[in-house]
Amino acid sequence: MIELNEWMRHRDRVLVMGIVNVTPDSFYDGYRFFRHKDAIEHGLRMVDEGADIIDVGGESTRPGSQSISAEAEADRVIPVVKGIRKRSAVPISIDTTKAQVAEEALDHGAGIINDISALRFDERMPSVAARTDAFVILMHMQGDPATMQHRPSYADVLREIHSFLSERVDAAIAAGIAEDRIIVDPGIGFGKNLEHNLTILRNLPQLTALGRPLLVGLSRKSFLGAILDLPQEERIEGTIAANTVAILHGASIIRVHDAKEGRRTADVAARLRHHVIPNR
Repeated sequence: MIELNEWMRHRDRVLVMGIVNVTPDSFYDGYRFFRHKDAIEHGLRMVDEGADIIDVGGESTRPGSQSISAEAEADRVIPVVKGIRKRSAVPISIDTTKAQVAEEALDHGAGIINDISALRFDERMPSVAARTDAFVILMHMQGDPATMQHRPSYADVLREIHSFLSERVDAAIAAGIAEDRIIVDPGIGFGKNLEHNLTILRNLPQLTALGRPLLVGLSRKSFLGAILDLPQEERIEGTIAANTVAILHGASIIRVHDAKEGRRTADVAARLRHHVIPNR
């Protein structure tokens, strides 16, 4: 486990963010941890396996998913945040686009807002983040979860993502969020096809040039299924390979369903990046 303020100063370790989906319809683990007790135990197990951060989400963001109310989302996630915090000091991230849910989670021990809309979907979210001094993860997404995979198209995917993230970082700072609290995420699979995702991975150094820690979420995603022609439950090796590439190209945080494998991947790839890859 690592203290995030210390890591943000030195960044000498690739962090592993373990996913806890308290949802009935997430693309990989829907219903597996829908009961609060199961979700809490799963989060604590991932901490034991090496996760540095636990990311708790109560609304599916799989392609085609529909939004739920803030009240329903809070009912799913707040008991889990409270349960994990009661038994562990691990940094907790709340995966939400709703200020009401983020605010309540932060009140109960979360310290990170993971917002796939990059603070755009709820006008109160920037002020909540600034007031609470929370870390924020700003992600790029074309469209929204319900529509994002309907023929995504870009003139220049890297340039557009870089421009979007740069603008969102500036907007967050203007809203009073400290620059050293901001993390960026290119949004692999969120409004991108296979070629877009591969282009992003190949060019991650262009995004690390933004000067903010870079998070990538590759775990068991459909682009790996397209390469392997395998279902979600058989994509662990593909996830390891993709996360290794991302770390070698500068990723600071990997978001994973499988904490033990993610921790081992991060440790080896970070050592390779330091000792083998020139000028990284």
